[in-house]
Amino acid sequence: MDYATHYDVGDRKRDGGINEDSVAVSVFEQGHRAGFRGYDRDEPDGDETGDSDGDGSDGSARPAGPDGDADPQSDEAAADGEAERATEPSPDPDNRSAAVFALADGAGGHDAGDAASYIATTAVCEHLAGTAVSAARSEPAGFDVAVDEPLSAPPRDADLESAVAEAVVAAHREVLEYAAAAGEQAHATVVAGVCVGGRCHYGWVGDSRAYIVNAARDEILPLTTDHAVVQRLRDAGEIDDVEALVHPRGNEITRALGGSGRADPETTTVDVETATVPLYREDVLLVTSDGLLDAQTEAAKLYEWYVDAGRDDEMAAVVRDRAVTDGEIREAVLSAESLADAAERLVGLANDRGGKDNCSTVLLHDGTLPPTPEDPPARAAGARKSVEDRETRVQ
Repeated sequence: MDYATHYDVGDRKRDGGINEDSVAVSVFEQGHRAGFRGYDRDEPDGDETGDSDGDGSDGSARPAGPDGDADPQSDEAAADGEAERATEPSPDPDNRSAAVFALADGAGGHDAGDAASYIATTAVCEHLAGTAVSAARSEPAGFDVAVDEPLSAPPRDADLESAVAEAVVAAHREVLEYAAAAGEQAHATVVAGVCVGGRCHYGWVGDSRAYIVNAARDEILPLTTDHAVVQRLRDAGEIDDVEALVHPRGNEITRALGGSGRADPETTTVDVETATVPLYREDVLLVTSDGLLDAQTEAAKLYEWYVDAGRDDEMAAVVRDRAVTDGEIREAVLSAESLADAAERLVGLANDRGGKDNCSTVLLHDGTLPPTPEDPPARAAGARKSVEDRETRVQ
């Protein structure tokens, strides 16, 4: 599993502002049998799409020479061996990963948004790390290993979605405990999830977002819908998609973690929306705070111009050109040389459009997964799932 993160206070807040966003990622890497073949099956030399640890390395293991440096001859032999293995038909992985991620955006205008986002991301990852590892190790047959006891049965999608929701509720309660002790208000949005077994099980509260960017189909798929005033207006048909990009109420959310601390932190809860989608080799999972989408400092003026122009196509093009659109996000990811480059480009895009707010991103990619099928199942938020994707439930 390859990943990258990037976060920035935003150009408008660079003098005296604070970054209220927080990100956290935990990756469990497992290898067995044939040995490490690299993260990208299509690149048997071990190259990745990005740098997971930020040190500029490609993450691949190389044999060391007698003085500790990489041995060119060993390097060449290793590459030849990997290339030979890459031509052998083998549906089973030689290495696989599980990841937990969380991104939170502290609500501005409240006393402790930065504390709320920190608590949210760390609490969620603490609660879910064991779940991810347990889910990965519960299927030893993937490495042609026969183990039953004492391993637990592989979890269902619903089990992992419930685990994500429980972790977010636990984080919500911790934020409330902090708010009560500090005598402050503390709110945050959150997007969190577990990627394991070629599927992403995720949940969210607020208007931070998750997307899938797929290189094979040249598409971007939104996985979340905002818990926000603008989303309600859009769903009700009161505003169109162009207005939604620059609406004056774009900073108002309808659901968040935390609060004033007056609620009982032992029993209070928050409504967490959850879903599960399959992941493929050509996918990049992107999670971002709303600072990427709500970057335009002249949003109110653009909104007024668009409405005054009768919402005509010419003014719509002006708005799309100045705001950050899903299409631009897709292009930034697909044209980047690495995940780290993509993460940096996205934050730079937000700042180029005004840098109105803090901006943070998390990107994950697993090149060991199966390739994208010609007719993949519906994965975008709100898409009707096929019959085979729906579990039977007794009401």
